[in-house]
Amino acid sequence: MTAEDVIGLFADETRVRVFAAVALGATSATEVAERTGLPTRDALVALRRLEDREVVAADAGGLAVSYDSFRRLARDAAGPRPARDHGTGDERAEAVLRTFLRDGRLVKLPAQWNRKKLVLRHIAERSFEPGREYSEKEVDDRLRAWCEGGRADHVTLRRYLVDLHHLHRNDGVYRRPADGTARSD
Repeated sequence: MTAEDVIGLFADETRVRVFAAVALGATSATEVAERTGLPTRDALVALRRLEDREVVAADAGGLAVSYDSFRRLARDAAGPRPARDHGTGDERAEAVLRTFLRDGRLVKLPAQWNRKKLVLRHIAERSFEPGREYSEKEVDDRLRAWCEGGRADHVTLRRYLVDLHHLHRNDGVYRRPADGTARSD
């Protein structure tokens, strides 16, 4: 059975009602007919079709939803899962950025050091032009924009950016160095 088969199976209102009755605890064809308000013959036809497609199963305890069939179908529809280390560095970096940045805002700083460095480098590259000088107020204003609604504060960001050499500070003036000069440790 495929996902398309399931869609076709549940395109019929009678089968949906019968399936719902079983999912909600009806354990016999009589109970299904009573709970759905369907004529017994219609309930039986729908129930037979659901059993044939292995969506509903009958055993000693009565009728039940065949959740194993749905799990198998979901696994098959998803296809093989990629190995964790097969993504490119760019794909992994994008995944990290999507996790910690939303709508141009920093949700929170990652706890893992490599992820933190990646997010901070991204913020530095998006906020400051290489070689241009910025006052502390300008730096704070630019970093506050990243922190709105998040759990990080602009002072912490500024300290990390300086510590990682994404920004150089000299007499209250900040400058982003040319690319490639930030620390990677």
